[in-house]
Amino acid sequence: MFDQPVRHHRPVPDMTYEQMLQAVQYEGAYPDTDRAAASVHRVLAALGRRLTGPERVDLAARLPVEAALTFTAQIPDCARLTGWGFVKDLATRAGVSPATARWDTGAVLAVVARLAGPDLLARILKSLPSGYALLFGQIDLTAGRPTRSEQGRPDCRGIPDPHGAPLHAGR
Repeated sequence: MFDQPVRHHRPVPDMTYEQMLQAVQYEGAYPDTDRAAASVHRVLAALGRRLTGPERVDLAARLPVEAALTFTAQIPDCARLTGWGFVKDLATRAGVSPATARWDTGAVLAVVARLAGPDLLARILKSLPSGYALLFGQIDLTAGRPTRSEQGRPDCRGIPDPHGAPLHAGR
């Protein structure tokens, strides 16, 4: 009894990957699910580089397995990007215009917001710098106020950059 391996049960997401692609296709007015899948892959990879801590774990558990694998395959980057910085970074990495990156982000994160639910989404938004609420299709009621991450979230403090300077120096 005690020598058996512990089995971790993953909660069943509210939609399958195919249903997620169809929802993103609808949100983004994409011609097919292949285009939606490309957007899902790019946006979830980008979000996986930004989200850390229990919010990352909880969101991964609510995503369909295929989406969760893309999201969790990314190593979080300690650089804190605003919502607009997130879009610009995505545009650069994907080789698309910022307008296209913003469109794709909105289409994917609107579906992710539904999968996350209001409580987890609120935690996610509190953990990210300003500007992400609009990307998730939410009203940004914290505009102008520092977020938890801007007040010095300990995730990356003290980790040196490759050039030897500590990140967030001077804050």
